[in-house]
Amino acid sequence: MTQGNKFRILIAKPGLDGHDRGAKVVARALRDAGFEVIYSGLRQTPEQIAATAVQEDVDAVGLSILSGAHNVLLPEVARLLRAEQGEDILLFAGGIIPEQDIAPLKASGVDEIFLPGTTSTAIVEYLNRRLCAA
Repeated sequence: MTQGNKFRILIAKPGLDGHDRGAKVVARALRDAGFEVIYSGLRQTPEQIAATAVQEDVDAVGLSILSGAHNVLLPEVARLLRAEQGEDILLFAGGIIPEQDIAPLKASGVDEIFLPGTTSTAIVEYLNRRLCAA
């Protein structure tokens, strides 16, 4: 099931993490599944990510984080999305995030966390399920 073509997704790399291979793999998989994908590049601030998400009128924001700063950066992006009238934008993330940090991140506004080893098919299915339900 690929219904992605009606949805716009922003893929972003918050913070100082310079490894973007995973973000590019996800961006390509989403594009191949029919989503319109905007990749904002490396070293984006939470403010830049939230502003881009609202300006580009995206349906979802996917954050790739490997730096260990997830407990600061992800809740800040969620907060800024709400502050910028982007509370209807679905926020998901992937990367190296310890299990004990997942529940607090979800409580802060991150809808889903994808850990290493997650298939791109699982991410596509998640987005189709969540965005079609909205």
